[in-house]
Formats: sequence, C-alpha cells, structure tokens
Amino acid sequence: MSTLAETNLTIKRTFRRAYVPQTALAQSIEFADDLMQVSLTDGRIISVPVIWFPLLHEATPEQRTRYEIGGGGVSLHWPEIDEDLSVASLLAGGDWQSA
Repeated sequence: MSTLAETNLTIKRTFRRAYVPQTALAQSIEFADDLMQVSLTDGRIISVPVIWFPLLHEATPEQRTRYEIGGGGVSLHWPEIDEDLSVASLLAGGDWQSA
C-alpha cells in the first residue's frame, strides 16, 4: 500500500517536463554564407539572413567579426559600423519590415 507522498512523487516523475528556457542570451556570433548565426547560452542557434541588416550586409568579413555582446547577452553591437541588434528582435524575426 503506498502513501500519498509516494503517489505524489510517482506523479511528479511521470509528468516531468522538458527544459524550457526563460531567457535568450547570446554567447557568440558567426557568419556563414548569407546568414548570421547567433549561438545562445542555452544551446539554441538563431540564423537570420544578413541582408536584413544593411550595415552588416555591406560590412567586410573582418568588420563582422568585431562585435560586442552586451547586457549579459541581450544585445549585439558592432562599434566599427555602428550597428546594434537585440536577441529579442532576432527571435521575433519573421515580420522585421513592419517594425
């Protein structure tokens, strides 16, 4: 015969949920072909077309590698070309022209 505590423990084990990240923080940035790929601290990778960002699109490959991650991972900055992006805006992505 099981106790209520044992039953509750069994239920908790049965209904475990997958890890769901609560924040998106940038860890690094790479450029491949015509994409910018932002690696997040939780393992996700955001890929967006570079053409969405005219300053980055026109920048040299060397200028693109000189970036800063600010705010603990929430913002991206390229001082040499004066480009600023947020991780949140990259995640929102699809409707970038209406903003």
